[in-house]
Amino acid sequence: MKAFLPFAVLLAASQLVWAQTAEIPSQPAARLAPLMVTGIAPDSFLLPGSAVVLEGEDFRARGYTNLKQIAATAPGVFIRDEDGFGNFPNISIRGVDGNRSSKVTLMEDGILTAPSPYSSPNAYYAPKSGRMAGIEFLKGSSQVMYGPHTTGGVVNFLSTPIPTEECRFFSRLTAGSYGNFFNQTWLGGTRQTSAGRVGAVVELHTQLSDGFRLIDGVGRRSGFTLTEPMAKLSWEPAGALRQRFELKIGQTNFDADESYAGLGEADLRADPDRRYGSSRFDHHVAEHWRTYLKWSAEPDKSLRLDAAFYYNRFDRNWDKLDGLSGAGLRTNVAEALAHAPSLAVLRGDLVAGNDGAFFTNDATRNHEAFGWQGSAVKRLQAGAVGHEVTAGLRVHRDTAGGSNQRTTYAVDDGVIGAGAKGAVTSAGFQETLAAALFVEDAIRFGALTLRPGVRYEFLDMANTTSAGATTPVDSEMVMGGLGFTYELAATKTLFGGVYRGGSAANPSGYAAGTRSEESLGAELGLRHRDRATSWELALFRTDFRNLIAPVVGVAGGGLLAMTNGGAAESSGVEALVRHDLARGEGRGYALPVYAGLTWTRARFTDVAGSRLGNSAGLFAGAQPGHEIPYVPEWKLSAGAGFEQGAWAGSVDLSYYSATWGTGYNGNPRLTDGSGALANPSAIDGRVEGLFTVDLNLRHQVNAAFRIVGGVQNLLDKRAIISRAPLGPRANAPRTLFVGGELSF
Repeated sequence: MKAFLPFAVLLAASQLVWAQTAEIPSQPAARLAPLMVTGIAPDSFLLPGSAVVLEGEDFRARGYTNLKQIAATAPGVFIRDEDGFGNFPNISIRGVDGNRSSKVTLMEDGILTAPSPYSSPNAYYAPKSGRMAGIEFLKGSSQVMYGPHTTGGVVNFLSTPIPTEECRFFSRLTAGSYGNFFNQTWLGGTRQTSAGRVGAVVELHTQLSDGFRLIDGVGRRSGFTLTEPMAKLSWEPAGALRQRFELKIGQTNFDADESYAGLGEADLRADPDRRYGSSRFDHHVAEHWRTYLKWSAEPDKSLRLDAAFYYNRFDRNWDKLDGLSGAGLRTNVAEALAHAPSLAVLRGDLVAGNDGAFFTNDATRNHEAFGWQGSAVKRLQAGAVGHEVTAGLRVHRDTAGGSNQRTTYAVDDGVIGAGAKGAVTSAGFQETLAAALFVEDAIRFGALTLRPGVRYEFLDMANTTSAGATTPVDSEMVMGGLGFTYELAATKTLFGGVYRGGSAANPSGYAAGTRSEESLGAELGLRHRDRATSWELALFRTDFRNLIAPVVGVAGGGLLAMTNGGAAESSGVEALVRHDLARGEGRGYALPVYAGLTWTRARFTDVAGSRLGNSAGLFAGAQPGHEIPYVPEWKLSAGAGFEQGAWAGSVDLSYYSATWGTGYNGNPRLTDGSGALANPSAIDGRVEGLFTVDLNLRHQVNAAFRIVGGVQNLLDKRAIISRAPLGPRANAPRTLFVGGELSF
């Protein structure tokens, strides 16, 4: 009953609003819009590289909050999900290693948002997609202005903007299977005053779930709660200079009973929603503050200036199952899943002789990042040649540190005893001061536009080990390339370019001799857009060298070190087409359809021999010619919708082909590559292909209120979606949701 209470409240409120709402005055046209990366179309049509813009209105209508579901239509974008809800997405673009999204530049509203993008790029964090107004993915030669991780691409999350109307209210409440609850509510507007235009928006986003994985022996599921308040203020002063100030303050509070540990293969096949009793103590708590103060100005039509101060802080504590101890037992959890006596301890089998111990690691991590960035765009005309020169500078500092504390639980005949806490130890401390400079010129000759650009980053770093020894290190990266667009017609644009990307290692990696990862990519594409149809086709190839190997599942360590793991190449085809079958004059309905395709061939071409052990993580066991883990050869999506009168809905299909959990590309290894015996690890093995079907239906009750509902994974298809961090886990089962939207 309580699941439908928010729905009933919204319905009643909508009737009151419908009866009392008056016409809202429109915002004057002469305003200075906040700067975005692509601007959510139409600017993306003229980008020199491939880009995908996913609008919040579309994925919210489908009830999607998991980035993997949202990005199903984005060609070349792969998301490895871990918990089935998308709370820990691992983002890969065009074949790059996607572990913890460490090879992509994560931004929110054009501001770096990863906890410590330089000092700890592999921190577990991504902005929550459910509250976003849109998400932008940049690939290829569209990335010159962004860094420091561009071997994979750029992802920019767009938070709720300040409405341009005097007053605007929106609230979406849904409830569904497994105690799932979603809320996004905001109120805001912009008003003309004697001091200029003043705007504001306040928002509250909440999401919670009881979870679908049941923990053995405790009768509790692995659920989570998420609360995210946010406020924005803007001011466009009256006067001759067109300028805009915008202040944003946002916070995240996240609490989850989530674990690194997966299941043994046979147990997952029998019950994909099981969690072992040894993971009952696993608990993740995180708090994130994100703030910025932006200023934009246009002194004249040929010049735009933008600047921003920003500050982010991220603190998390994750007490999680970390290993085993005892005679004949495997210490590493992933290895224990493939070893019968160790698996019995993890499962808590109540049999005589099932003795040993397991331990958790209470890992506290503290991240801080702040800086200033500024850019200028100048438009010039020299005869028939036009220039749009963009130059920018960013000065950024971030830090990462923390502590570890082990708690050991004795197991006697399968019975778990009381925990014994160990000493608190340092996880080390890393800090970076980075200066980044870029220059790009869009040179237009009639229908042809060339975009040469270069980006330079200097990194002043220091690594402090858990023992207290500090090593200063410096590094630098040079990125850039040449992109082009050629307008074949008003509806067609040819685009392409060559781009050199880079991805910085962390201070401990540089201190150990790790080099920055580098890439050289090329692409050629064609895009079309008219009243009823849009499509884009792109061919790409990227060569990677100095691969930074993704280390995962290492027990009890400090901040993860990074090392180089060889070279790789990735090539493929990306296509996305959208069409409205009913587009035409006089028709009172719409029948939008879409289809997307990505074919990718991502292979290692050279592998450092040190990457063969289980502790090497996702590159473990790799050999030249092997597939890069978690990059499927095929990614397909298709869908159809309808809109007629008060009714609308859609069906969405997605498919990922099978891939591998590690670079070994096989079942758990019995040798370490040199012929010596190895302990089999559950991170090896096949990650299965998956086909899912989603449905949604919407009914507009009146101008203010809409009923929404749907079912995700309609066919209840289950498969292994990840073997990292520590063993196999399955996707979410069939889930239903129902609720309403109130907007006026």
